[in-house]
Amino acid sequence: FPLGRALLAVRGAEAAVFLQGLLTNDVTRLVAGDGPPAAAGLPRALYAHALNVQGRCLYDLILYRLHENPDEEPHILLECDSGVLDAIQKHLKLYKIRRKVNITPCLDLSLWAVIPGERAADMAGSLTQRAEQGLVFTPDPRTEVMGWRLITKKGANLSEIIPGSHIGNSEDYHRHRYKQGIPEGVKDLPPGVALPLESNLAYMNGISFTKGCYIGQELTARTHHMGVIRKRLLPVQLPAPLPRDSIPEGAEILTESGKSAGKFRAGGGELGIALLRLANINEPLSLNIAGDKVKLTASIPEWWPKPAGK
Repeated sequence: FPLGRALLAVRGAEAAVFLQGLLTNDVTRLVAGDGPPAAAGLPRALYAHALNVQGRCLYDLILYRLHENPDEEPHILLECDSGVLDAIQKHLKLYKIRRKVNITPCLDLSLWAVIPGERAADMAGSLTQRAEQGLVFTPDPRTEVMGWRLITKKGANLSEIIPGSHIGNSEDYHRHRYKQGIPEGVKDLPPGVALPLESNLAYMNGISFTKGCYIGQELTARTHHMGVIRKRLLPVQLPAPLPRDSIPEGAEILTESGKSAGKFRAGGGELGIALLRLANINEPLSLNIAGDKVKLTASIPEWWPKPAGK
């Protein structure tokens, strides 16, 4: 699936140290060690959020390592919502100060999501061998159900890189994402509003609780250690597809007794994603759209960690 997301290169001797102070995940994991990264078992990609000082999400990012050896200058690509590309560049440049880091948009690259079909299990090995022609081909770091991420030069022939694949449209990609309850971009994670732990950042391998300080860490660490997260982003389903853009952003979701259960974030067709109180998710819920009540059901995704048995 072609992704309308943007890529930004952060390059230079201090690239990882610089990003480490701005992002929720441990960026040093992308560049650590003395041997080649593959030998060291280092990830090729990491998921992270950039937070504001109040600990709310500004940008959701996937980071990719482009350099292969520790002796090479660190070269990290940041994948972000294309609507905030300029804002992210400003944000990074604000904190760059005197660090040896270059920040440039990558307009010559294309980004793809590769979602496995039914016979995916036997494909993974052969896919990895063939994807050498792509600059980066790596499992999506958020969760297995999101398949792989592929970065190529603009105009690359995808059927050569992944024989037997076919190009889908981005609407189907978003449907898959909403079905699985995976937020992506500013509609699902409104900047300055979304909280990282309510947005399932820990479930999607997007946060390190052992790394040093970063912007917004205090509130996030406190929430984690208190262990109480009352609301979470969940996949929701409506009885029928609604006209595009008919649900206002942040529309209220109500219980049968008319109490607020949460807010609708974004969606497509009959699928969407909503921030809901966990205490209400098994009750009958409805969306209030211009005075009309539309039924809505929430579900807990299969890929979430299972609660430990007592």
